[in-house]
Amino acid sequence: MTRPRIAVVDHGAGNLVSISQALERVGAGVSVVDTPDGLAGTDGVVLPGVGSTGAVMDGIRRHGFAAVLGETDRPLLGICVGMQVLFETSEEDGASCLGLLEGTVRRLEDAPKLPHIGWNDLQLTGRSDLYAGIADPVVYFVHSYAPVPADPDVVTAFCEHGSRFVAGVRSGRVEGIQFHPERSGPTGLRILARFVDRCREAARVA
Repeated sequence: MTRPRIAVVDHGAGNLVSISQALERVGAGVSVVDTPDGLAGTDGVVLPGVGSTGAVMDGIRRHGFAAVLGETDRPLLGICVGMQVLFETSEEDGASCLGLLEGTVRRLEDAPKLPHIGWNDLQLTGRSDLYAGIADPVVYFVHSYAPVPADPDVVTAFCEHGSRFVAGVRSGRVEGIQFHPERSGPTGLRILARFVDRCREAARVA
């Protein structure tokens, strides 16, 4: 089976080693890239992120990825803060983000404790094939903010922590997940495997 080539974006604030190892484990050929030129010839892009949206966006701009991520026709998966920066703005630090999806990142409401750290259940909407065949997924979170999309139809998963928040989104080639699949055991690996399959299929029909 062909190993799709997936670029993991190194903007200076991402969990690169563990996500790269997880992608390789489920059948991807992985390149960690810190310039837009590194995206050439790849079949998919993973945008990780830890810390604040402002710091992640500073790194994305400094490394020259801001415009390129909006223009690429490859499948794109944003993870944790990498999902948050797909939206327009964040109230965390007033950051202006990539704007690939309409909406704002907001602090979790009514949370019993922040950050929200640990395992939690996903409530799926049926709008993404990343979760196909996975019943009652439980995944691992580390965050205090989550996106509020302008279009509710992009939501692929919710979660509860005090109140309900958006844990997954998809619009066309762009997908985001608020949890960490690389830290979510077999369920996380299955989700990443589905993304790898998507990249393989996109490369086949290109």
